[in-house]
Amino acid sequence: MGAETNNGANGQKTIRILLVDNYEMIRTALRLLIERHDRMTVIGEASSRDDAVAVATIEQPDITLINFHLGSREGFDFIPDLHAAARKTRVLVLTATPDPDIHTRAMLLGAIGVVPKGQAAGVLVKALEKVSDGEAWIDRTTIANVLSELSRRNGSTEIDYDAAKIASLTKREKEVVSLVCLGLRNKEIGSKLCISVATVRHHLGSIFSKLDISGRLDLMIYAIRHGMIDLRGPERADVSILDSGYPDLP
Repeated sequence: MGAETNNGANGQKTIRILLVDNYEMIRTALRLLIERHDRMTVIGEASSRDDAVAVATIEQPDITLINFHLGSREGFDFIPDLHAAARKTRVLVLTATPDPDIHTRAMLLGAIGVVPKGQAAGVLVKALEKVSDGEAWIDRTTIANVLSELSRRNGSTEIDYDAAKIASLTKREKEVVSLVCLGLRNKEIGSKLCISVATVRHHLGSIFSKLDISGRLDLMIYAIRHGMIDLRGPERADVSILDSGYPDLP
């Protein structure tokens, strides 16, 4: 089995999803919701963490959707194991708890987003699409907590082994990094720099490749970790683009 390269509607790459939940009824409901959309397919299901890792190893899903149950604080401690089994999988957590500490914990363990169960079904579909495209799906409180915690952990004395990567960025690419971290969308970045949206996307692709990262959230975390921006300064990162409204990032 393993990863495939089938195309969905309009020639877009099919999003291959692994469902992880204790209950078959929940997994079936999620499968029915997801597979109503031509671009998405469920390539596997798992009812336990061990099964999830085993299926991820074989299928190499694009996204692993974990249904986190309230009261099980260790419910997603195996996220690093999922990444080890399927290096490119993006983990999205579905949860009923509004506890920001739990959301932050999921992100620090490697999730790329958290979807509250109180949201409409269409929100989950939108989140899957965005996460597949390399974007984060998280509220501003959680992302601020994540960035602050990473900054605290790293401290000002950390040796920067990525200095060569950062030095490889062009002046324009560094400008794009700064604007992304200020919360600007591609269209707004293009307007600021007097370049097209296509050129912005080109610069982002180059930045992601040079820094070995995969999306805006990774870029913000990387920038904080390596001192490229300062959350304490007057131009601290504005994460409103990831606020509860989850706007598009054209």
